[in-house]
Order: sequence, then structure tokens, then C-alpha cells
Amino acid sequence: MTVDRKDEAGEAGGHEFLRVAEELRARMADGFYPVDAYLPSQTTLAKEFGISRDTVQRALRVLRGEKWIESRQGKGSRVVRNQRIQSSTPRASRSRHQLTLGPLIAEAFEQPEVTLDIYTLTSESLDTHIHAQAERIRARIISPRRIALRLIVPSAIDTLPYPRGVNRKDDARLRARLRGIAETHIASLDKVLGELHTEKLVPEVEYEFRHAPFAPTFKLYLINRSEVLHGLYIPLVRPVMLDPREEVAAVDVLGLGATLTHHVRDGRADSPGTTFVEGMTAWFEAMWELLTDEAGGVGGSSGTRGDEARTAAGMG
Repeated sequence: MTVDRKDEAGEAGGHEFLRVAEELRARMADGFYPVDAYLPSQTTLAKEFGISRDTVQRALRVLRGEKWIESRQGKGSRVVRNQRIQSSTPRASRSRHQLTLGPLIAEAFEQPEVTLDIYTLTSESLDTHIHAQAERIRARIISPRRIALRLIVPSAIDTLPYPRGVNRKDDARLRARLRGIAETHIASLDKVLGELHTEKLVPEVEYEFRHAPFAPTFKLYLINRSEVLHGLYIPLVRPVMLDPREEVAAVDVLGLGATLTHHVRDGRADSPGTTFVEGMTAWFEAMWELLTDEAGGVGGSSGTRGDEARTAAGMG
């Protein structure tokens, strides 16, 4: 039997399959691979990601355990879940049958000024979509003049009530995994937003990340001060892959794949949409000003860090 030396070495420390699972999960959540569609073949995925088929199979095992896909011998892997967004606004249904997060973020970035205020657990979804829009900017498909992002994430992951093991509640590896995911995506956002300004692709780029000292029970996207996406983090028991060969049952929350509700400020002061957008905007501003602390990654239009960046961005 021939041993794949890349797998034997662990492919990026044994966690490459998690990166692949993360990317596929984001694509399914956004509707890039819609419900009932089949994922590309294992050979195709291996070629796209530059990995072995064994690593692809590990990634698919994770997604099957999380109920994103169902696999049948000889038929491949069929998508059975995505990120559902419920909206009753005519704008949401005018151009597409199923509203997903990707097109909403894409529409926001087609405006001259992009304003995003986000409250979330790990910023995994946000990171995926910001990178997608950065590629559109680099390709000169869109050309926003200003991007302003404020992000609130939890401060003390080790004290969160989730994730925890079903059989071993004090399994520190689950919190370490969550911390790693959160730190990875914050660093990725810091890098991509900084590059947009450094490469002079967007004249004004402002971003700041802050910590809140409690566990999120919902995620919130405030988009261009006119739209809100709101979704609950629902606790559930699910399998979590800690390394290529160890899976544990954990109490966790569902972020990607949870249903979001979509609300739009429609110009009527007493409409449900306007009321909800204004209420959540006021909530975010109060959180930002009164209950958050500065997080590790802070950037501004100067492309630097620290006080100079916050002054340049007008956010500190």
C-alpha cells in the first residue's frame, strides 16, 4: 500500500481538512452549492484545494456529522442544508427566489460607501464574504470609495458556556479550537482590509474590532445602516473533529446554517422593518460605546495599528 507523504506529514499540521470543511461549509451556507445540489467530486475538490483525496474525505466526514451533506456510494455528496434567510420585503424577493447572505453583502459593496456593524461569535461568515468582495474590487468589478467595519466579538472564550464536551465537560481542547477559529478570522479580516487600502484599491478603509464580556446569543449584521440580519445561536449536540482521527460529541451553537431574519428600513417611521433596524442600530451603538473593550486587531485608513490608526479612521 502506497502512503501519501503529504498526508503522513499531516498536511499543514493535520488540520488542512478543517480548512477545506470550513470553505465548503461557507459555500453551502451562502447557496453557492444549493440544497439538493451535489458537491464536486472528491478528485475535483482535491485538485482545487491542492490536497489529497484522503484529506477531502476527512472534510466530508465533518460535514456529514454536522448534517450539511448526505453521501451515497456512487452518487457523491448531496447538500441538505444552507443558511436560510427569511424576509418579506419586496426588495429581497425581486431578483432571486432564495435570499442568502452573499448577495446581500455583494449589494452593499456595490454602493460608494460600505458600512458594516457586526456582532458575532467568530466572524467566520463575515471573513468569507469580505474576501469575496475584495476579489471583486481587485478585478475592478466594483469600486467603493469607503469601507467602514466595526466588529464586536466575545472577549473570554474560556468562560463561554459553549462549546463543552458531552462526556467530558471540561475538555479544554474544544475552547482552544474555538479560540483558534476566532483568532484566525480576525487576523484574516485585519489583513484583507489593510491590503485594500495599502494597494490603493479603496481610498478610505476604516475598521475596528472590540470585545464584549459575555456570550453571544444571537448574531447581528447592520448593513449600510438600512438593513439588518438577525439570527439566534441555537444550542445543539454535534460531533466536532479535534484532529484528523478524533471526533467528540459537544454541546455547541449553530451559527452557519441557522435561520436569519432580514429587516429593511423602508422609509415609514412606524413600519416593522424600520422599527427593527432602528432598534438594533441603537442597541449596537450602546454596546459599542458602553460595554466593549478594544480587541487586539485595530486598523484604519493609515494602514497602521494603535492610536494613530484609530485617529486616522475617526473611530477612537
